[in-house]
Amino acid sequence: MFKFSRINLAIAILLFLIEVFIALFINDNIIRPYIGDVLVVILLYYMAKSFFDFPPVKTAIAVLLFAYCIETLQYFNIVRLLGLSHSKIANIIIGTHFSWIDILAYTVGTAIILTVENFKRTKNTRMTMN
Repeated sequence: MFKFSRINLAIAILLFLIEVFIALFINDNIIRPYIGDVLVVILLYYMAKSFFDFPPVKTAIAVLLFAYCIETLQYFNIVRLLGLSHSKIANIIIGTHFSWIDILAYTVGTAIILTVENFKRTKNTRMTMN
């Protein structure tokens, strides 16, 4: 199951850099709160695909469930419960506020992943038929 992919790692790194750029330089009401959450699920997917060759649908669902889990932990204020309220990094990485909109953003990100993977699969199928 372990299979390193430079392409997937490059995509993950690019998405990470975009996320950092958004966090540092964009303070709006759309890109930072919504697009950032869509992209984080895609980033996690490509990071997983960088090292493991699991089927795309299973990987995408696992990443989505992980994102849901983190959001649920935010609902229970896990950062405070762990005594990490003073840690800026913990507050940024784990988050502090539950939001149904975040759940929707993660779901949209997963839909984008599945659409891209389906397109790639369809394209590869057509290429092998010709």
